[in-house]
Amino acid sequence: MVGTSTATGRWRPVLHDTALWAALSAAGFYAYTDRAAPSLALDLLLPLSVLAVAVPGSRRRPGAAVFAANALCAVGLAATPPAASPYLLALAALAYLLGVRGTDTGRALLLLGACVAVDLAVCAVLAVDAVYWFYVLTLVPLALLPPWLAGRHRQARLALVHGGWERARVLAEQQRSVAERAGLRERTRIAADVHDSLGHQLSLIALRAGALELSPTLSGQDRADLAGLRADVADAVGHLRETLTVLRADEDAPGTAPRGAFVDAPGTAPAAGSVDVLVRRAREAGVAAEVHREGEPPLRSPLITRTVHRVVQESLTNAVKHAPGAAVRIRLTHRDDRTTVRVTNSPPPEGASPAAPPAPGGGHGLTALRERVQLVGGTLRTGPYGDGGYEVCAVLPDAVGGRRPSDGPYAPQGPFPPHGPYAPQGPDQGYGPLHGLADARRRTRRRFVVAFAVPAALGAVMLVSAALLAHQLTACVLRPADFAGLRTGRTSTELARVLPERQFPYVPDRVADDHPEPPGTVCAFYRSNGNLLEQVDIYRLCYADSRLVAKDVLPGTRRG
Repeated sequence: MVGTSTATGRWRPVLHDTALWAALSAAGFYAYTDRAAPSLALDLLLPLSVLAVAVPGSRRRPGAAVFAANALCAVGLAATPPAASPYLLALAALAYLLGVRGTDTGRALLLLGACVAVDLAVCAVLAVDAVYWFYVLTLVPLALLPPWLAGRHRQARLALVHGGWERARVLAEQQRSVAERAGLRERTRIAADVHDSLGHQLSLIALRAGALELSPTLSGQDRADLAGLRADVADAVGHLRETLTVLRADEDAPGTAPRGAFVDAPGTAPAAGSVDVLVRRAREAGVAAEVHREGEPPLRSPLITRTVHRVVQESLTNAVKHAPGAAVRIRLTHRDDRTTVRVTNSPPPEGASPAAPPAPGGGHGLTALRERVQLVGGTLRTGPYGDGGYEVCAVLPDAVGGRRPSDGPYAPQGPFPPHGPYAPQGPDQGYGPLHGLADARRRTRRRFVVAFAVPAALGAVMLVSAALLAHQLTACVLRPADFAGLRTGRTSTELARVLPERQFPYVPDRVADDHPEPPGTVCAFYRSNGNLLEQVDIYRLCYADSRLVAKDVLPGTRRG
């Protein structure tokens, strides 16, 4: 399978180049079949051979490929009679590839200017008619500049997409690093909780062992054993304190303190009614907070009690920060062997402004909270609530290591989207600040508009001019069969139904000089076919007293 995909990838450029060559050659083949006396070698084989080299060569030397296609267009001007080249499409396609594959804008512009200059020089040397100057000054630049600009835009967009993915990869790595640091800090806080609860229990054990030492009923050996037990407990408390000191080294660094308006004082553990204390503090700060309880409060592990406290604390802090003035509702539900903590806030009142952004080092609250809840065996879901509100829902077991809430009937129902209108922004939500990438895209679009506006306006003027000229040239065509059926002596009124609606106004001076009008007549001129950029024969009808007295075929080129 790998070998097959590698072979396919190796042949894909060849297939693309072959398809492009076939499409561009089709226009040349059609022009070859439409010519009166074509040369197989010069009019078909040579141009197709040049394209066969230029198309694959554009991958390494796109500028040379464009110059080769322009040479094919210049050869058409040197033909007898001069003709518009069918390879303008090839010139446009290779100019687009120059924009996509080229890297030097200055050299590319010099090349495009050199192509037009070569065509103008050919016109000057061959002294072609004005229509071919118009062709070189309009159609050739249109085949060069807009496709090249489109290719440059494509190249810039590809580079932008590549840079965006690279930036997203870097932001994802930063996000993972932030989440890991937040998790480590939360584990440190859990270690502090262990110290507060386990250290307290160990101290009680040491105190009871000391009291037993004084009992008169114990033997000397019993007292020695109790003294050793008390010493071991004291050593365990000391080791626990030393370990916690090492773990807290990073947490005590500047900017890593817990965020929020309802953070407990350092070194304090939540009391049994700590949720009520948080609600009371929130009300004193002007928050419309209320708490509801369902079920009999169980005898929970101290770590679970602390986690409940943290869920409520973080939810209150986020509500104050992202939805100032909103009402907050806390619901504690105790069922079976688990506790559900659900904190919801309503949308902020009309006109309320968000709180100030968090200080440096903040913004990791939900990430750390999710880490803590998962460590004790719980689940945490966050997301929008109601019409513009937000909800934080945690389901916790009553004992660490018990059955996970996600396995039971009281797991949070969801799914909850990871973000909402008042959700905390930043690393908590799993995405980074992509404003820089959006700004880069806007700047790229503005530069493209500025670079494309002037050429596009010039191209629009050229297209309108070309359309008007094409209308004038096609509206004055007299079909050869109709010309052959005209008879002298008939009046202009009788001939009006056969003649075109317009006369040909651009009779070359050299043609008029070689074929002067008969004396005493008024002549009208018509084109013999609708070829827009070739010198065609001209039909001349001369009238005397509104009657046709002469009809002539004036050759489009000087003969002999």
